[in-house]
Amino acid sequence: MAALMKSVLYYTPEQTPKVNTLKGIFVRLGIRIKNIAPEQVTQQVGYLAGLPGFEEQKTAGELPVIKEEVLVLKNFTGQDIDVLLQHIKKAGLTRIALKAVLTESNSKWTFYQLYQEIKEEHEVMSGKPVSPGNDEP
Repeated sequence: MAALMKSVLYYTPEQTPKVNTLKGIFVRLGIRIKNIAPEQVTQQVGYLAGLPGFEEQKTAGELPVIKEEVLVLKNFTGQDIDVLLQHIKKAGLTRIALKAVLTESNSKWTFYQLYQEIKEEHEVMSGKPVSPGNDEP
């Protein structure tokens, strides 16, 4: 059986030199990149990841704001994650604090709901809040 194509859903609140370096790493590792725009954060993660059975949802009202970068990994094994993190570290980039692996459960959440969940989880595990530009190395 052929390996499934690895892809990432990547959200960043601002374009920085880090973003270009990170995207270069994704390309070198053969990882497809799906950039998530601020107006897409109310869409279900499954839709954004291109999973069958998910459709675009109409957005009404004010959009929630995400101030940190978020990375959602699709079709990654533990070894794939280790390789990606090694490349990020080797490039001297700051760590992406908010990252998750796409699952059947979280595919039904909106991107914003997933962000809230992994942000809360990170804060509980690390004992400190996540703040933009304050990622630990």
